[in-house]
This record gives sequence, C-alpha cells and structure tokens, in this order.
Amino acid sequence: MIYDDFEEFASVLPGFSALAGLDFGDKTVGVAISDRMGTVATPLETIRRKKFTLDAERLFEITAKREVGGLVLGLPRNMDGSEGPRCQKTRAFARNLSRLTELPIGFWDERLSTVAAERALLEADTSRKRRAEVIDHVAASYILQGALDRMRHLKNG
Repeated sequence: MIYDDFEEFASVLPGFSALAGLDFGDKTVGVAISDRMGTVATPLETIRRKKFTLDAERLFEITAKREVGGLVLGLPRNMDGSEGPRCQKTRAFARNLSRLTELPIGFWDERLSTVAAERALLEADTSRKRRAEVIDHVAASYILQGALDRMRHLKNG
C-alpha cells in the first residue's frame, strides 16, 4: 500500500524491522537500509536499471534478505514544493512496486538529498569516479535518515 501521509505510513510499519530507502532515478535506484531499531541509515547498493521486472526482482531480493518492513521512496519535488515529471515517474514506480509487494511504501521529500550526498563525498575526498559509483545509494541513505529522524520525532512527541 502507498501512503502519501508520512505519519500514516509510520503508524503502519511493523516494529523492530529494517526500512529500505530508495533514490529512484532514470538510470539507477539507490538503496539504503536501516538497522532494526530505526536509528541509522546505511548506503547499500545502486541498482542499474534495466527493466522494471528485473529492477523489482533485485530490490525484493534485498528486502527479503534484510527483513525489511517498509520502503521509503524519495519524492523529488521542485524547490517550490510542486511536483513535476520526475515526481510522476517516481509515483508510477511506487504504484508498480505496490502491485508486487505487501510492504508499505511511503514518500519522503528528497529535495537536496543528492546535493548533501555529493557534498559529503567531496568532503571525504572521494574521487570523481567513485562518487559516480556511490552517489545514488548515499543519496538514498540521506532520504532514509531524514525519514528515520522524523519517525523518531513522532514517537517522542
């Protein structure tokens, strides 16, 4: 099921299960995973997009192996908060995924996540070639960490 309301998404997640954060792009899907306590997001891998069925298959291999309880999909809103063509593609990807899984899918505003990931990689003196290899799953970890922080805030009132 897809949840536009993040608080509703957070309320249906099973306890003590990992979450997967996804940075969906035209050529890749960055994947990050949280710990079971929902405190730390870790970059995992970048799936090179081929066909939806193959991409979904790899994603579900990861979610099964890591015992993931929900998916957080970065929603690339425009800087003014509006939704453009990239948001439509992301929502279509979420709809297609939701037909294949029972995992709840929530959206997280990903504005500036890639910028933050790029900055962190530059500060770590990562080579240009290596940045290109890891930027998507590092961005996914920024998306997921933002969602985890929000969920912790919701729990603590």
